[in-house]
Amino acid sequence: MTAVIIIVAVLAVLALVAFVVLPRTRARAQERKLEARRGEMADRHRTEAEERKLRAEYAEQQAQRERAEADLHEARAKLHERGMADDELDADAEGLPQRERFARDERVAEADRYTGEDRAAAPEQGAVRDPAGRPEH
Repeated sequence: MTAVIIIVAVLAVLALVAFVVLPRTRARAQERKLEARRGEMADRHRTEAEERKLRAEYAEQQAQRERAEADLHEARAKLHERGMADDELDADAEGLPQRERFARDERVAEADRYTGEDRAAAPEQGAVRDPAGRPEH
C-alpha cells in the first residue's frame, strides 16, 4: 500500500511540474523569440532610417548645387542687364557650345599676342608640333 501512495505522490508531483513549470518555460521561450523579432525589426528600421538620411543628404547637396547654379544665372542676367556681358552675346549668336567658345577665345588671345615679325614664329592654326617644335602635317 505504501508503494501505491509513493507512486501517487510521484504522479502528483509530475502533474504539478507539468502544469506549473512547463507553461513558464514556454512563456520564457516565447519571450526570447519575441525579443529576437523585436531586435530584427529594430535593425531593419535603423537600416531604413540610415538609407533615408543618406538620400536626404544627397538631395540637400543637389539642391545646394541647383541654388548655386540659379545664383550664377541670376548674376549673369544682372551683368547682361547692365551691359557688362556683351561679349557673350556674340559667342551665343554664333551658336557655339561654351567649351568651343572658350577654346576659340584662347586661340584669338594667343593670335593677338603675336604681332608683325613674331607672327612668323607663331604656331600655325591647328598645326601639330613635334617635340623639337617643327610643325607636323
